[in-house]
Amino acid sequence: MDSPAIDAVDSFVYRVPTDAPEGDGTLAWEATTVVVVTVHVGNVIGTGWTYGSAGCATVVDAELSPTVIGADPMDIAGTTESMVRAIRNLGRPGVVSSAIAAVDTALWDLKARLLDMPLAELFGPCRDSAPIYGSGGFTTYDDATTARQLEAWVADYGATAVKIKIGESWGSMPERDVHRVALARATIGDDVALYVDANGAYDRKQAVRMGQRLFDEFEVTWFEEPVSSDDLEGLCAVRQQCPADVTAGEYGYDVHYFARMLTAGAVDCLQVDVTRCGGYTEWTRVAALARAHGLDVSGHCAPNLHVHVAAATPHLRHLEYFHDHQRIEAMLFDGSLRPHHGALWPTSAPGHGLVLKHSDVEGFRIG
Repeated sequence: MDSPAIDAVDSFVYRVPTDAPEGDGTLAWEATTVVVVTVHVGNVIGTGWTYGSAGCATVVDAELSPTVIGADPMDIAGTTESMVRAIRNLGRPGVVSSAIAAVDTALWDLKARLLDMPLAELFGPCRDSAPIYGSGGFTTYDDATTARQLEAWVADYGATAVKIKIGESWGSMPERDVHRVALARATIGDDVALYVDANGAYDRKQAVRMGQRLFDEFEVTWFEEPVSSDDLEGLCAVRQQCPADVTAGEYGYDVHYFARMLTAGAVDCLQVDVTRCGGYTEWTRVAALARAHGLDVSGHCAPNLHVHVAAATPHLRHLEYFHDHQRIEAMLFDGSLRPHHGALWPTSAPGHGLVLKHSDVEGFRIG
């Protein structure tokens, strides 16, 4: 019997203020924009989202919806390929790929709900849970705020690893970076892994010097975007000279980007973001590429979206439990997950188990 066709696609744009000013080595912000997409078959609704410009909603409404409406909800690969073809003249990276990601994740949620099964089960889980690391530690925080956040991740969530931002002011304040890393290590003790994220703030030689020092003095074992993620040669050079794992990939918008990064030997662990790369469909392709290169993958931010496909990824290292996103997802959706024993457990409810709280979040809506 043929499946009923998708009969509606809707988008909603929300701008949610941060609970305190947030910043990293190369950017600062006081609010985060979320574009939520719902796809419908009768009364069954699938929900997806992306963190990005409100322009994502314009792409969804004007370019993607005409392709999705009328499509078979069981044929996600075909529908996603149709979306990619439809945006040929717009260009794939950035806003367009993020819009595709929001629709693609909504399609997977819809399919699982139509089949009355959890999304993780639809993907075929190989694990019961996905390990997380606490992430935040913004450069805009004072020492007391940073310490409280780190303590909560370890004590409340059982996190076995935490990450803070460094590279403040485009790498121009290295001693403050070192001070903050020292504070983090003193706060979490010796038994919790310590990660840092420079967001591309350093040049190559500065990154090598900093990476070596942070490993020697504080046992930092994860050095994220020590230089720009567009500088594949630079990432490779830092990787060859630093003992910490060099990581990047969060700005990958299609499988070809990740193929170039892997071929260059630029990273020790590949970061993938389902809200940017094109959704769950592209995640599975990227994860297969990483496996072929003998590397783990790590889910970047958006923990409530990542956990379901992460549970079906054998070579998953962990998920980033990002302060900003976990807070927003708890505000926007009923059913958001909370870590315990250092991990997130996928829901047993149909789909990803999340339902948009329309009336509660209407005050944040801007589109």
